[in-house]
Amino acid sequence: YEQLGERIIASTKAMVAAGVSPGDRVAIWAPNSLAWIVAALGAQSAGAALVPINTRWKGGEAAYVLAAANVSMLCTSVGFLDQDTVAMLDDDPTSLPGLRKIVLLDGSADAQQGRPEDATPTEHWKAFEAAGRTISDQEAHDRGNSVGPLDTSDIMFTSGTTGRPKGVVMDHGQTTYSFIEWARAVGLQTDDRYLIVNPFFHMFGYKAGWLASLLKGTTVFPVPVFDVPKVLAMVQAEKITVLPGAPTIYQSILAHQDCANFDLSSLRLAVTGAADVPVALIEQVRAELPFESILTGYGLTEAGTVTISGPDDDAVTIATTAGRAIDGVDVKVVDADGLEVERGTTGEVLVRGYNVMQRYLDDEKATSAAIDADGFFRTGDLATMDERGYLRIVGRLKDMLIVGGFNVYPAEVENIMLTHPAIDQVSVIGIPDDRMGEVAMAWIIPVAGTSPTSEDVIAWCRQQMANYKAPRVVRFVDSLPTNATGKVMKQDLRAIVAIESQ
Repeated sequence: YEQLGERIIASTKAMVAAGVSPGDRVAIWAPNSLAWIVAALGAQSAGAALVPINTRWKGGEAAYVLAAANVSMLCTSVGFLDQDTVAMLDDDPTSLPGLRKIVLLDGSADAQQGRPEDATPTEHWKAFEAAGRTISDQEAHDRGNSVGPLDTSDIMFTSGTTGRPKGVVMDHGQTTYSFIEWARAVGLQTDDRYLIVNPFFHMFGYKAGWLASLLKGTTVFPVPVFDVPKVLAMVQAEKITVLPGAPTIYQSILAHQDCANFDLSSLRLAVTGAADVPVALIEQVRAELPFESILTGYGLTEAGTVTISGPDDDAVTIATTAGRAIDGVDVKVVDADGLEVERGTTGEVLVRGYNVMQRYLDDEKATSAAIDADGFFRTGDLATMDERGYLRIVGRLKDMLIVGGFNVYPAEVENIMLTHPAIDQVSVIGIPDDRMGEVAMAWIIPVAGTSPTSEDVIAWCRQQMANYKAPRVVRFVDSLPTNATGKVMKQDLRAIVAIESQ
């Protein structure tokens, strides 16, 4: 941690030397690594707000966020998943007048070759950091000490029913308090060794990952890509104690043919969520893996962690509920009129507390629609609450899918697909998937005179959007079921799938 502190001071000095000022926005578009943490904390210590970008996104998706947040500096990594992030931005037509510099956390000088003359200048981290030596340590410390609890810590983008990503603004005070509380609730300890497979661009990997670890003094092991053999080898070699993740993480470990050949006895804490968890999976994890504690929870970008289960909960409770409200947070389930429903009755989940976002970036209308006069945030998620106060998520008003732990918003996928020259109308729903929990299925009305194939559409989608968003199943139809207002009745599409799967 002493060495990390030195790295962060050097990063802060580099940010200040590069002109990063309090209130600026610095984005990071890169895989999990020490460099990610150093860049993030350097930017935040310089007074900037952090804007994490999904490593699976394509150029247009990232450019939209960079423009919407008016990002002045981007720290990125060239070559991850064979993607050249700089080239993708260069090729995208989105204007980014506020982006002054791109800093390469790793990669090669090739990222600077053959670029447009008016392209944003790129610089490698070593050169970027070297330029910071003109700034004194004291100046860096003073800049960091000037950052207060009400200053913006980060702007994380999430999509809504409109399909346009919205920036969620959080401040330093609520972020640190929320994840001190998360660490307490799950039992994270200073002597733990935390293998972080959840991506840093996501709240699970960033805030409930390395940030919570730093707040507790826990040892962090960043993993850029979840690879079962490598993860198992790392658990054995490094005596990993904490391994949170989506249910698919544990399913993949248990299913691996060599799982029994690794010494996993150091594992003590598992934290999952983000999708429905089969009871059988929890029972299998308890029977075949050495975890002392298996917890599940519910959270969202706009409100951090909302609920968490207890260490003594049974397998059914862990699998079928999302736990109960964390300390200091109010959770209720209401009807369409905003009135609290009886226990066991389905309604929308509302959340109030220190963990609720400050606002949506540059969107007062969306903010006022999301947060009521009493300070409750309308999550758009449907749930029941039992007599113990345990929440069970049963559906999503916003039609959000969760694909292998990643949020997918049908409206966003539909908006992208409608740019395909052979697609006239499209409706996207979620269908069950044994490995991913659920995946997207697209119902398409083709443009008259065209004959697109499922294979071509799926391949096109994977070029235009992150792979987990792309539909895995495509069906061409002559019409879509609509109500009197012309809105597609997705429940009818789901019913067809349900009948066919019987």
